[in-house]
Parts: sequence; structure tokens; C-alpha cells
Amino acid sequence: MSVKNGTQYIEQINKNLPDVWIAGEQVKGTISEHKAFKGLMVTQASLYDMQQEDRWKAKMSYSSPLTGDPVGLSFMQPKTKKELAVRREMMQAWAYTHHGFLGRAPDYMNTVLMAFSAASGLLEEKTPQYASNLRSYYEYCRENDITLSHVFIQPKAGRLSTFLKTFVESEAAHVVEKTKDGIVVRGAFLLDTQGATSDEILVFPPPFPSANAEESPYTFAFAVPSNLPGVRFVCRESFVGGESAYNYPLSSRFEEMDTLVIFDDALVPWDRVFICGDEKLAFQLVDESRFHTHASAQIMCKNIAKTEFLLGTIEMMIEVAGLESHDHIIEKVTEIIIALETLKALQLAAEKGASPDRWGSMLPNRKPLLAANAYFPKMYPRMIEIIQLIGGSSLIMIPDEKDFDTEIRGQLNRYLKGIGFDAKENVQLARLAWELSVSAFGGRQTVYERFFFGNSSTVNSRLYTGYQGREKFKNRVKDFLS
Repeated sequence: MSVKNGTQYIEQINKNLPDVWIAGEQVKGTISEHKAFKGLMVTQASLYDMQQEDRWKAKMSYSSPLTGDPVGLSFMQPKTKKELAVRREMMQAWAYTHHGFLGRAPDYMNTVLMAFSAASGLLEEKTPQYASNLRSYYEYCRENDITLSHVFIQPKAGRLSTFLKTFVESEAAHVVEKTKDGIVVRGAFLLDTQGATSDEILVFPPPFPSANAEESPYTFAFAVPSNLPGVRFVCRESFVGGESAYNYPLSSRFEEMDTLVIFDDALVPWDRVFICGDEKLAFQLVDESRFHTHASAQIMCKNIAKTEFLLGTIEMMIEVAGLESHDHIIEKVTEIIIALETLKALQLAAEKGASPDRWGSMLPNRKPLLAANAYFPKMYPRMIEIIQLIGGSSLIMIPDEKDFDTEIRGQLNRYLKGIGFDAKENVQLARLAWELSVSAFGGRQTVYERFFFGNSSTVNSRLYTGYQGREKFKNRVKDFLS
């Protein structure tokens, strides 16, 4: 296929027919017409359309190493700083299209899979077939522009911490048996964002400790089609307020569905298995592939685009309310400006400080990205709070678009207008700010950003242990004191 367009994306997802449940009903028929998925799929289709538009296509693809055909640029293993910059420019263009609201746009998993495949040599000595499987799967996804989702974590019932407190038999996902055709997997995973609107799913949970660390039934990594028999997606409540882009400017376009994925003795073919049983190898692949660093570079593009969108929204709110000269407002806005410029500086530092890793990839400097991963989850809730503080009652008094087509529109136009905005325009802006900061969609976005790379203890520990150079600073002080 090489690079696909939006129509091909939608047609393929509709054709997949995975087992999806939402609000007590199994999704039947065309998933792209379902109200919970329609807006998101249109938005994602627009990303894929950019790959074939004259304005963008040169920046969206590169030549396949296998066929020479154009393939998605976010699949490319960057081997030079120039290639790293080209990848970033492509991912930034997608991020500006969805304004940072798609945490799982396709380039996220394309990047993750690229990093794992580049490090497949780790598997070569002990499990050469699995190494070959991983490389082949990466090539398959790249050559066919596969839309991929993933799960890394399990419900609390399947976690070690729950087992140690209850001593009840764990519900951790595990390999039930191995057959000549593959491994049979039973268990559940979360939080599969966009699982119902993707072609395939990559499954790689943290190993659950076992008595046999080399043959643990709880340790595995594999990828399968979303419509594999025995795989079911259970959706949370949809936060799409409605199809009106006026009433619901964000959720009507950017609502990514999160799902619980259940594997009910699903058979995973051997050629889709990348790790099976070896805890040490699983930890090594996660750590030494540096997938987290590569993914963080992609996420920086999203976070910068999102921060710029919030800043633009707040500037409009200030303008329509005539608050530009108020010192307390200026103080709040400068917090967001500082956050934006900090993210841009960290992005630049990561790219300029990149160096080749053992797999031949040009790896961004890890330290600025680790700092950004700890910084943004703290700043995003504050930026949302600033919208609430500036918006006040305007975030509550938000008439429906239909009210402006009735006999009361004259009164609305008289009392709800803003400076330079008529009433309908003013309410439209207020509804945007409301969706960002008050709605269920906005609440989910805030929680998602808080825990994007784990809880704060995990993220801070990752920064602390990964920040090389602390010993040098300590010794400098020791020398000063001596």
C-alpha cells in the first residue's frame, strides 16, 4: 500500500469489524458512523490525507528501504541529526493539525515500533526467531501504513501490588498454553486508547514475577490484528457531547476512545510473538531500545502544539473580556508563555544534543526529555486552572447553538456579546473554553496528561536515576568546601 490516505484508513477500519462494546451494546455495522468514533476517525483521516496532498507529501514520507515506494516518515529510524529534525518536522505538522489533543496519533506507535525493531539485536542470541519476527512486523507495518494501538498495563486485579496485599490468585494476563500454531493468551489490559479505531494492537505488559524467570507465563510481547478471535474491546463512556462543532468543538473532533482489552484464550500466531517467557530479556528490550526516549520526542511535538492552542484560547478570552491591562491576568498568561518556551528549549536541547546509540539510531539527548516528561504533567493542570480563573461564569453560561435560531436570539445578542465579538461568537469561544476546562472531555484530557508516562513518583524517579552528571556536581561542591 505504501502511504495511505484518509479514505483508505476509514475503509480499512470499517472492514476490520473488531468485537467492540459500548454502553451495554456490541457495535454493529460501520464503526466510522458510530457517534463515539465518527469525529475522531474523520480527524485521523485528515492526518493520513496529508501524506498524499501536494503541499505536504514530500514532508510526510521517505523511500522504503525494501521497495523504494513512499512510506510514512514516522516509521523511519533516524540515523543523523538531519533525519531526526525531518522526523520532528513531520510529527509537528500532524500535532498542529490535531492541536495536541490526540495522545495516540499514529506517529506515536510508529515511533515506538521503530525503536523496538532497531533494538531487535538484543533478542538475536537467545531467540533469533523472535528477533526476526519483530523486524518483519515492523516492516509489515511500515510497508502497509498500519494504524497501531498498544497496551502496556493491566487492571489492578492483575498487578503484583494487589496480589501481595490479598494473596488471592492473580488475574494477571498470562500464556495459558503453547501450541504448534502459537501461544494462547488469557487476561485483560488497559488503557488501550484508539483500540477500536486501529488495525492492530501491540501487547507488552511489565513482567509479573514468576518462579521461573526464563519461562514465565506472565512475560510476553506480541502484536495481533484488532479483530483476532477471542479479543474484545470494552469502551468507557463516550465523552462526545454531540456532532455540532459549535457546541462541542473539541469532543466532536478529538475524542479518543479508551478501552479495556480482554483476551479470552486468544491464539497468537508464533510469527507475531516477540518475547515469550524471558523476564530479563523483556526488561532489556524496554530499557535498551530507548523507546521511551524516542516516544518522548514525539510527545514533545504534541505538548508544544497543545500549549500553543491553550495560549491562543486564553488570549482570545482576554481580548473579548477587555482584560489585557490587568496585572493579575498578565501574571497568569506569562506562566503559560514560560511553559511554552521551556518546552521548546527542552525540545531543541534534546535534538541538538543527540548522539548515535548502539543500534545506529540518532538518539535525542535523554535528559531534557526526562525533564519535560516531569514538567508538563504539572503544568497542564495549572494551565487548565488558569482558563477556569479567567473564564469564570462564562464557562457556565453557555447557551446552545440552536438558541440563536429562535425568537430569543435578539436578547442573547444584546446581553451575551463581548468586545469585538457578537453574542454567538462570544458563546462559541466560551464553549471551547468550557470543553477544555469543565467538560468530561476536558477532565479526561487533564487526567491523561497527569499520568501520560506514569504516576508522578515513577516519572520523577525516572528523571532522577536517568540524570547523569549529579555526581560531578556533588564533587564540585566537595572540592569547593575542601
